[in-house]
This record gives sequence, structure tokens and C-alpha cells, in this order.
Amino acid sequence: MSTDVGHGEQGGAHAATAGGAGGHGGGHGSKAILAALGANLAIAAAKFVGYLITGSSSMLAESVHSVADSGNQALLLVGGKRAQRGADEEHPFGYGRDRYFYAFVVALVLFSVGGLFSIYEGYHKLHDPHELESAGVAIGILVFAIIAEAFSFRTAIKESRPLKGKDSWWGFIRHAKVPELPVVLLEDFAALVGLVLALLGVGLAVITGDPVWDAIGTLCIGVLLLAVAVILAVEMKSLLLGESAAKQSVTAIRAALVDGTSVTRVIHLKTMHLGPDELLVAAKLAFAPTLDLPAVAHAIDDAEARVRAAEPAARVMYLEPDLDRTPELGQRSGSVRT
Repeated sequence: MSTDVGHGEQGGAHAATAGGAGGHGGGHGSKAILAALGANLAIAAAKFVGYLITGSSSMLAESVHSVADSGNQALLLVGGKRAQRGADEEHPFGYGRDRYFYAFVVALVLFSVGGLFSIYEGYHKLHDPHELESAGVAIGILVFAIIAEAFSFRTAIKESRPLKGKDSWWGFIRHAKVPELPVVLLEDFAALVGLVLALLGVGLAVITGDPVWDAIGTLCIGVLLLAVAVILAVEMKSLLLGESAAKQSVTAIRAALVDGTSVTRVIHLKTMHLGPDELLVAAKLAFAPTLDLPAVAHAIDDAEARVRAAEPAARVMYLEPDLDRTPELGQRSGSVRT
């Protein structure tokens, strides 16, 4: 049995309004996104010219890949903008998850436009190979694209380092709550590897005189893009469904809730990301049995303030007093006096 003094939107609840829409931090990774967008537009134009000159299927696959990547970066920018909208009656927790939705769409675009098209083109050219023309032009364009893509990848790495901390790069991609940087990192990595595969395909086709190598390079690019798209889709689906805060954040929130005087223990705690920079915190707390209702309300206000100081992303909170029913403490617990 609990006395329901759940705070969050009233009383001690500037929590629900402090974060607005949960769109703060919408600029996370924007520099990396813009760098990737500029690089991909330039690379796509160069690759299409190379394809028209040489007829290389690897060049065509890479051209489509760059166009898809450019569209993806535009989607990420749109998602970041839309996530900054304020909360309303239909979406009382704001639009922070728009960033996750658009990142998920990016995975679908990468899968369908990038991966499936490359596999189709490679399969087609494998059964109907054509001699390459002006292969030197294709090689020159691919080298230019590798340099431009490396610059974009370097920017994404630089932007990600502060958020990555001591985690590995794979761990960062798996656990990051900000979707844009993992997406750009994986896209740029796939683009670099794809360019190397295209260069190998074209190079081997020129050296051996067998255009089948160009088709094989195209197929490899398609498989690579499908793998990256699946990884992105799985991660973004998890964020869309609502992930809890990182373990260190949960530990910090749990410690901040208890002051040892008014709040004696956290009975139950749940967290969920409403967006990359906004957390929902719901907890049942054991209070000192001597407290009356006004004192409980004041203690909840203080607990919310401590949590926000420890974890600024915790902008929406619902804290409920309850009985501590643990066997060793049950005898010392009592109901909150009203």
C-alpha cells in the first residue's frame, strides 16, 4: 500500500517542463553530418561521371551508395530539427524520439537503395560482363573519393570521441543514445571499405582483362552495405522501443535519490530515454516513517533536484513514496503519515 504523492509534472515537477521537448542536443554530431553530406555529394557527382565514362558496375554501385548516403545525412538533419519541437497534448513527452525514427529510416534506405541495388547490379554484370573503358579515370575518381571519404570519417571520429569515453568503438555504436554519430561512423566506414572494394574490382579487371572482377567487387559492396544496414536497424529499433539509461547513469540516479534521512532506500527504479538527451525516471522510494505529507512532498522536491544535478538528462520524474517491505527493514518501516 502506498501513499501516492507521485511528483513529475506538478509540485516538484519542473521536471516535466525543464526539458521542453527533449530536443536539446539536437546539434549532436551536426558537424559530422554536414561534413559527410558535403563529401558524399561531391563523391556522388564524380562517381557518376566515372561510371558514364567507364561503364564500371562498381562505379555505378558506389555512385548509388553515395547518393543514398547524401539522402541519409539529409534525413538525420531533418530528424534533429523535428525533435526540437515542444511537447503538446498529443505528445506530452515531446518529440525527442524523432531522431531515432529518422535514423531507422536511414538504415532502411541503406539496405534497399544501397545494398540491394549493388547486389542486383553485381549479379547482372556477373552474367553479362562488359569491358571497362578508360579504367584510369575510374581509378583516379576512386582515389579522390577515398581521400574525401577519409576526411568525413575523420570528422565523425573527432566528434564521437568525447561521447565514446573509454568505451570501444563497437561498444560506442552498441550503447550510444545519440543516433546520428553511430550512423555517420558506420556509413563512412562502409563507404571507405566499399571504395577499396571498388578499387580492387576495377584494378583486377584492368590487370587480368576480365571484367568479372568488377562485378565481384560490386557484389561485395552490396553485401557490406546490407550488413551495415542490419546493424543500424537493430540498434535504432532498440532505441525506438525505449532503452533504459546507461548503467553509470542509473547508478548515479539511484545514489542521488537517497539522502539517508528523509529518503532511506530506493525500492524500485525504472528509466527510459524519451530522446537522446532526455530521460524519464520513475521510482518508488522508502521514506522515514515519521514524515508527514508536506515533509514527504518537500523530500521529493529535494530528491528531484539531487537527481538533476547528478544526471542533467533526467528531466521527467515521477517519484512515489511506498512502504519498505524488505524482511530486515519491514519491522522498522511504517506508512507515511497524512
